[in-house]
Amino acid sequence: MAEQGLPEGFKKGLEDIIAAESKICKIDGQNGKLYYRGYRIEDLAEHCTYEETCYLLLYGKLPTKKELKEYTKMLASMRNVPKYVVKILKETVHKTTAMEALRTAVSALAGGDEDVKDVKTDYHIAIGNSLIAKFPTLVAYYHRLNSGQKIIKPKKSLGYAANFLYMVNGKIPSKEEARAIDVDFILHAEHGFNASTFAVRITISTLSDMYSAMTTGIGVLKGPLHGGAAEAVFGQLKQIGSVENVEPFVKNVLAKHDKMMGIGHRVYKTYDPRARVLEKEARKFSEGKKSDMKWYRIAEKISQVMQREKNLYPNVDFFSAIVYDELGLPLELDSTIFAIARSAGWVAHALEQYEDNRLIRPLEYYTGPIDLKFVPIGERK
Repeated sequence: MAEQGLPEGFKKGLEDIIAAESKICKIDGQNGKLYYRGYRIEDLAEHCTYEETCYLLLYGKLPTKKELKEYTKMLASMRNVPKYVVKILKETVHKTTAMEALRTAVSALAGGDEDVKDVKTDYHIAIGNSLIAKFPTLVAYYHRLNSGQKIIKPKKSLGYAANFLYMVNGKIPSKEEARAIDVDFILHAEHGFNASTFAVRITISTLSDMYSAMTTGIGVLKGPLHGGAAEAVFGQLKQIGSVENVEPFVKNVLAKHDKMMGIGHRVYKTYDPRARVLEKEARKFSEGKKSDMKWYRIAEKISQVMQREKNLYPNVDFFSAIVYDELGLPLELDSTIFAIARSAGWVAHALEQYEDNRLIRPLEYYTGPIDLKFVPIGERK
């Protein structure tokens, strides 16, 4: 039903409007369920690697052992970025945020591709895979340069997630550490027609190229209403400081009608299924670590109070903050880590849009004046 005084079908923010068909992702917000290509997110997070999830999203099926081995090897071979892109990062690193640097670098990658205007499907897939492979390298290079450290080149022998931690932290991670970020990548890889993914599809609908689409996705994800929640969550955890402070802090926030970061989701009316998985990861990873479970205990209490007071639940970013902190990942990289993971979803939707394309061009409901009398410039007051 349309809002009062507005035409039938009008929904501000396109809320609940179906824009297209898709076989990639199913979100059941009422029951807190999420599926990639028909597979439950819990099963994928428990049994798959990020590479396996990428293959599923891009090719529409889970790979065989041979296919996964070949695909993993292919992605590893594409991780290096051109020297001119590294030069751009070096020249701009102290003038940009991580997301701005990633956006610029991805756009610049198109400059080294002579076949960027090629419209063949195989070419789109190849560029998509190349960008998925390069995102972690670009983010890690930015971090190392920005913190005054020497960049660490990718190591082909490491998996996607482990290699990212290696390039950021300068040491080969344990299996548990690599698995923790692997799971985080899987959970963030895809989420239907969210703002950045829809923007990617709009870009592709004009028959623009994959580089432009991915640059668009980064630009939209950069907005504080979409990406970057984990950094804000951890800032709030530090502000609270202890479990004893949770209850008065939350009640004060609610009394002022402010927002508790990482709580609630536009789609999910119950617990975000991704948050359930990450809660287990955060708890497991916090046990015996440097925080002595301090941050996890505070987050757990916030979750309990918000469920009791407002019937609101954590979203995927709520426990990501704790995992990132325990892994030694700087929280200012939060949005770029999200972008690394979501790159697979963006590419999958770009490919789907290419397959059955129609220019995305919605209508607007005009509310301004009409038939104004034109006044020559010399007579205007």
